Amino acid sequence: MDSLIDRSRKMEQRHLSKGFTMMELVIVMTIMAILATVAIPIFQKHIQRAREVRLMHDLAVMREAIDKYTIDKEEAPKSLPDLVSSGYLRKVPEDPITKSAETWQTETQSQDEVLPGKTAGIKDVRSGAEGTGSDGKAYSEY
Repeated sequence: MDSLIDRSRKMEQRHLSKGFTMMELVIVMTIMAILATVAIPIFQKHIQRAREVRLMHDLAVMREAIDKYTIDKEEAPKSLPDLVSSGYLRKVPEDPITKSAETWQTETQSQDEVLPGKTAGIKDVRSGAEGTGSDGKAYSEY
């Protein structure tokens, strides 16, 4: 008889210990919410910083291509697509801040910088994005 009661209690205990209590679930969800509140802003800062680094790299590559074009052709390119059609760039990169290749701002040479018999072209390129980076510097000053 004792063994029948013991078996019944063991089965009842197994049945009761199969899941989590509501309190355990609430505690776990609270901990997850606290971790997410801390992690999401940090993650967003890292994403923004990565965009800024990519912006600086793209600007350096385009400026180098402008310089090489100017030296090789003895005149500056008239537009950024000229760099692509001449093979100095594969494509005009997308501005990682504005997410568009159309927002680049170009600076044209002054007449003093142009060789005789040549027309003025691009001497520098900057981001057309508004706002400032994580270093406090405006995107248009990169």
